[in-house]
Amino acid sequence: MATENYIPDEKDLAILRILQKDAKLSVRDIAGKINLSATPTHERIKRLEKSGIIKEYTTVVDRKKVNKGMMVICMIALNAHNKKMAGKFIEEVSKLKEVVEFYNISGDFDFMLKILAPNMDEFHEFFVNKLSEIEGIGQTKSIFVMNSIKESVQIL
Repeated sequence: MATENYIPDEKDLAILRILQKDAKLSVRDIAGKINLSATPTHERIKRLEKSGIIKEYTTVVDRKKVNKGMMVICMIALNAHNKKMAGKFIEEVSKLKEVVEFYNISGDFDFMLKILAPNMDEFHEFFVNKLSEIEGIGQTKSIFVMNSIKESVQIL
């Protein structure tokens, strides 16, 4: 079976749901939850990893407890629309550790960034000295998140 074109079945989807809730579970625990033995469960997990369906394992951190309490959604429109400028912009923004999510969007703006900072002063410092120094930015709009109602990494 070619893993790059692998289509997950219901058992695979069940495994993915379980791992999204708790990736620290053992293969044996996962197997028990989906009524399979450990060996085929382990093989399925490896196939999901190899196919790229499972991209990585990570830890979800409470941003407020690590001094990243301010969240800003920043919309950016480039002043020119060509492959070279967009490529350079993407390359530069991707290097910024304050930017935790980065999307190419449609509409009035070209990109949307989710930025985390300890406070308004630190965000201002980042915006003035890092983000706005990137060549090609035509227009920005910053939206300051007052409260997170729902945040999730679970897509299934």
